[in-house]
Amino acid sequence: MTGTAPAALRAETNWRALNYFNGYRLLVALLFVALYWIGQLPEPLGVYDPRLFALAAHGYLAAALGAVVPSRLKIPRYKLQVAGLVLMDVIAITMLMYASDGLSSGFGMLLVIVVAGGALLAPGKIGILFAAIAAIAVLGHEGYLHLNRFYPKPNFTHAGFLGITFFVTAFVSNTLASRVRASEALAAQRGLDLQNLARLNEYIVQQLQSGILVLDGKQRITLINEAARALLAAPVRSVGLLAREIAPFLTQSIQEWRALSPNRSAVSAPGPGGTELQVSIMRLPSGSDEKLLIFLEDAAVLRQRAQQMKLASLGRLTASIAHEVRNPLGAISHASQLLAESLSAEGKERRLTSIIEENSRRVNGMIENVLGLSRRAHAQPQSILLNDQVARFAEELRGRNKLEAQAVVVQTDSGESAARMDPDQLFQILWNLCENGLRYSRRLPLLVLKCGVSPDSRRPFVEVIDSGPGVASESREQLFEPFFTTEPRGTGLGLYIARELCEANQAALQLAWTGNTGTCFRILFMPPERRDIAA
Repeated sequence: MTGTAPAALRAETNWRALNYFNGYRLLVALLFVALYWIGQLPEPLGVYDPRLFALAAHGYLAAALGAVVPSRLKIPRYKLQVAGLVLMDVIAITMLMYASDGLSSGFGMLLVIVVAGGALLAPGKIGILFAAIAAIAVLGHEGYLHLNRFYPKPNFTHAGFLGITFFVTAFVSNTLASRVRASEALAAQRGLDLQNLARLNEYIVQQLQSGILVLDGKQRITLINEAARALLAAPVRSVGLLAREIAPFLTQSIQEWRALSPNRSAVSAPGPGGTELQVSIMRLPSGSDEKLLIFLEDAAVLRQRAQQMKLASLGRLTASIAHEVRNPLGAISHASQLLAESLSAEGKERRLTSIIEENSRRVNGMIENVLGLSRRAHAQPQSILLNDQVARFAEELRGRNKLEAQAVVVQTDSGESAARMDPDQLFQILWNLCENGLRYSRRLPLLVLKCGVSPDSRRPFVEVIDSGPGVASESREQLFEPFFTTEPRGTGLGLYIARELCEANQAALQLAWTGNTGTCFRILFMPPERRDIAA
């Protein structure tokens, strides 16, 4: 492709130049014919043989007209047409020169132009051949005058210098043509390189996992990549639309950015389907028309990256906790058990030792949860069918807790919903949510597991709905914080771990609604067609 495009461009340039040369020939022939018919031929044109001049001029015009169609159709091949046209011009101009006053008529200069044109159109040895043909024609003309005519007298010196001029013209034209063609080839190659670079830039922009938007001064979209289209749930043909037509929140984000600039370049905004987006805006230097470059990032992805750093620090912290706390805790628990064995069953001291053991187990459970969070393997999301996975989990949940079928109900859409998720971590998330739900539910069904696809963001979801008294308004803000719990025997890590696991899989865990009739937690998953973010 790299070599073919410049060759095609060079061929097109050659044919265009040949058409210009045909236009020049047609204009010269038409001028001679017009002067003949209006009877205004200046001397010495046609002074020796007017009939031959008229015949040669009309023949030249007919030949020029006849050459227009083949050059347009590009048949026959290019160099053959150039050679035929130059030979035709040499014959026609030599006849016109013979019918006029010979070399003194000035037709020799037309031959110089013909030779120059031929050498420019077909550089190389063929240009020297054109000069040789023109020189032979001029010398032959002078020789014929010497043998057969008494007027005008032949001028071999003039003919010799004119022949030298032909060769010099051909050489200079060849040199210029070679340089022009080299420049054209270089320019064509540079143009092709720029096109390839533009395609490469476009491909890179389209493949970026960050959403990219470019808006003009009227906030019309001039560029949008696939990631931005997915994050905004935008139509395929978004270029040319106003930003507010596909993402109304962008107008507010731009206003907020202008109010904060240059102190801050990123603002947060709610995206479609309840997802949170981070919007980074910067100006593009584009003259008087202000253009804005906007980067869109899924906040869940950013939190996932931050989580990797957080987990690394947490791993070091939990290793220290295990060493510093777990061993003394084990010693306390063991000493309490030995003390309880030496006490009577009815004594108050036995009650105190039971309190020590119970709280030791609770602290040990907290340590186990923290250790499990820090040692958790990296998420390995894959395409899963949510309906099947949730049905399997519900069956396992009923069996482990000895529940009837009507206690845990699974509701699914008519179609199969697919998502990207680590199956093992999905089960762990559902266990944490369902254990909370079972703890607070008061009536049948105790739990409802609902699968579907969000109509606005087209993201698959699973909802865990209990029948408890709901979450108090003062607790909702702290619900996902670590170690926050309203249950005296709880560790406060269940919902926190569930949310961390969701973010590790680019999913989102939300408190959808809560009230006196129950509470709904919703998990929004990444669609299977979206690419994974490298850890």
